[in-house]
Amino acid sequence: MLPSVESSTRKILSVLLLAAAIAGCSSNKDKEQEPSPLPEFKEEQRFDKVWSHGVGNGQGKLYNRLAPAVSGDMIVAAAANGDVEAFQRVTGRSLWDADLDVPISGGVGIGCDLVFVGSDDGHLYALSAADGKRQWKVQMEGQVLSPPQCAGGIVAVMTFNGHVVGLDASTGSKRWSYVSTNPVLTLRASSAPLIYQSAVLAGFASGKAAALDLDSGKPLWDARIGTSQGSSEIERQIDIAGDLLLSDDVLYVVSYQGRLVALDVHSGRRLWERGASSYVGMSEGFNNIYVAGAKGDITAFAKNDQGVRWEQTALSRRKLSGTATWNNYVAVGDFEGYVHLLSQVDGHFVARERVDSDGVRVAPLVVEDMLYVYGNSGKLAAYRLVEKK
Repeated sequence: MLPSVESSTRKILSVLLLAAAIAGCSSNKDKEQEPSPLPEFKEEQRFDKVWSHGVGNGQGKLYNRLAPAVSGDMIVAAAANGDVEAFQRVTGRSLWDADLDVPISGGVGIGCDLVFVGSDDGHLYALSAADGKRQWKVQMEGQVLSPPQCAGGIVAVMTFNGHVVGLDASTGSKRWSYVSTNPVLTLRASSAPLIYQSAVLAGFASGKAAALDLDSGKPLWDARIGTSQGSSEIERQIDIAGDLLLSDDVLYVVSYQGRLVALDVHSGRRLWERGASSYVGMSEGFNNIYVAGAKGDITAFAKNDQGVRWEQTALSRRKLSGTATWNNYVAVGDFEGYVHLLSQVDGHFVARERVDSDGVRVAPLVVEDMLYVYGNSGKLAAYRLVEKK
């Protein structure tokens, strides 16, 4: 079943809305402002490139957020033109590559010995994690923009139209489906579902988060994260478009033009909340939650609800990626392809590296002592950190 005219129109509108969001056009004043210039600072650390490879055409022409994924010693990246490639994550040695010959819009997810990517026409593909060979493909109920997750033989998939679907990992057949009603207009982005114990955790464009039973899809709880405000559709956007964060049985959820909320993962009970606006998710470290805001601010919120530890605003309007914590630092990419490194203690800058002149849209990925960055042009690079002498 091909996407309908209605869904195609909604897709175009959603691309425009997300372009407006990342441009920071919530007011006329913002429209007139240029991105902040690169801040000057004394380097304390430097990036040491270990390896790099090109993967297809990267994010392509649409606002895709194709992020690489790691399983053991393997890292897999996908490109909008249909290329999927796996590398040995420490050495960069090529393990396998697959050309699906279809535009890819979502992924990469890894689990149950499979690699998952979603195509632009609404199909979900499952490839063998061992050699990249196609195992199955299935038509979904909507476009897949975020990485599916798999555990216990069930693949949890979030679709752009607000459905969470449970598939049999062996065959791709549908086990269950949960439907959330989306607003008329949404950002062209979806948060990835999380699987925790016997539950699937998901965030929706309606500003709600929910926990579903992994085996049946039955709702266990739901919680409102954001509340619509304003007189226009854009002002009322409260999408949960960034990935959720789970730490010590606490689920952290942030919405666009909404709030950062900490929930008890078992009951959905609200533990605390703070004003925030983000569409790219969070990271954690030093008992903080680090949020890259929609306007380019990076804020460290105390996990114990003692407020804001620090805020860095020198990257305003630079269209930031999500954050990642690396050693004692917070890493974040921007629209010019720089990766900035900030101290977790107070947010001051310690290092900077330009990875891809086409920009860095997805959050860096940290595994052990290595940082992986996937640039918009398709450059996948691995770095270690070296103290500046």
